[in-house]
Amino acid sequence: MEPRLGPGAAALRLGWPAQLLWVSALGSAVSSPAPPPPRTSYSFGRTVLGLDKCNACIGTSICKKFFKEEIRFDSWLATHVELPLGYLPSYPANYSDDSKTWRPVEISRLVSKHQHEISDRRICASAAAPKTCSIERVLRKTGRFQKWLQAKRLTPDLVQRLLDRVVRRYAEVADAGSIFMDHFTDRDKLRLLYTLAVNAHPILLQIFPGAEGWPLPKYLGSCGRFLVSSSTSPLQEFYAAPPDQAADLAHQLLRILESLRNNDLNYFLYFTHVDASMFGIFNNGHLFIRDASALGVIDRQEGSQAAARAAENKDIFSCLVTGCQAELPSCDSIPEKQSLVLVCRQVLPQLLQGKFPSPVQEQIDVLLAKCGEGDRPDPEVLEAASQLKSILRPLRTCDPRFAYRYPDCRYNDKF
Repeated sequence: MEPRLGPGAAALRLGWPAQLLWVSALGSAVSSPAPPPPRTSYSFGRTVLGLDKCNACIGTSICKKFFKEEIRFDSWLATHVELPLGYLPSYPANYSDDSKTWRPVEISRLVSKHQHEISDRRICASAAAPKTCSIERVLRKTGRFQKWLQAKRLTPDLVQRLLDRVVRRYAEVADAGSIFMDHFTDRDKLRLLYTLAVNAHPILLQIFPGAEGWPLPKYLGSCGRFLVSSSTSPLQEFYAAPPDQAADLAHQLLRILESLRNNDLNYFLYFTHVDASMFGIFNNGHLFIRDASALGVIDRQEGSQAAARAAENKDIFSCLVTGCQAELPSCDSIPEKQSLVLVCRQVLPQLLQGKFPSPVQEQIDVLLAKCGEGDRPDPEVLEAASQLKSILRPLRTCDPRFAYRYPDCRYNDKF
């Protein structure tokens, strides 16, 4: 297996014209009706949301909703806002478009508050500046940012589908849709570069939206160093689910991994590491990837045409989270089986163990073992996963608990 990259790792290989490898870490989370918490008198300071660090932040597209109290943290915010448990990557909240109807959302950090502090100190240290330096001023003087200022597209000398997709879908700018960066201000370019360097999670939510069928929660916006996305319940909360629900969730998860590997746009999305908290369930039973921070992306369509190029020299953007010594695996070294091996080894056993009568349980256990063996050739792992999916399919039931496919399943002979 490839080496696991630690939480918070992020890399954007700008030196490869047709291959983009992203690895980052966070938690993000989609919707169910929820009553609004009691109204409180909020007093958001710039430091609470990280606005004092902008433009070395995610963005400001959703700040107005915070200040208009149309985004409310769950129950514990007082008049003098103090976020408890600052080490948490995310917080439950409620979101409203009309101040009358509310839906649950999740407010997430790019990385932990402590990791942000470490990154800020690294930025100051890179310029031999005091600990309280202007991190924006330091980042603006870097060679990489000055290169971006001259770029008409995302990079000055490269053109590729995935980079164009980032520019078209980046929601923190006033006008999106063009592959050119004419509508990007200097501030926009710095925010995008900083986000990619720290954690590409919010970018992935924007360029692979659920509205297009990608299994990711909806990106609602950002304010300072927090992002807001739709909310889900973590998969580990369903480990004790009844057999039919466990079979349904496992079946969905295997289908998601298949779609990440084979899709019409010919992108190969894979996990660098997994745990159950990375997957979440909506109130209609639909399973999604709630945390895209451990996803890597390879452009298969243009990858074969790419000439090898030397990796860009490392600078402070390369060292914000992982340290300058971290090395990423090459795109060519990522096997087809990677995500399946990780999920079959670390997630599905807890969901499926001891749920079914013999001999079905024995068959499931054998296939899980085969699927989770990293030393097996890719075709054997893929076949084991396919057989497991076939066994799980008829173990699901068709009833209103699974609203995402009910009542269609009643009229589908293939169900």
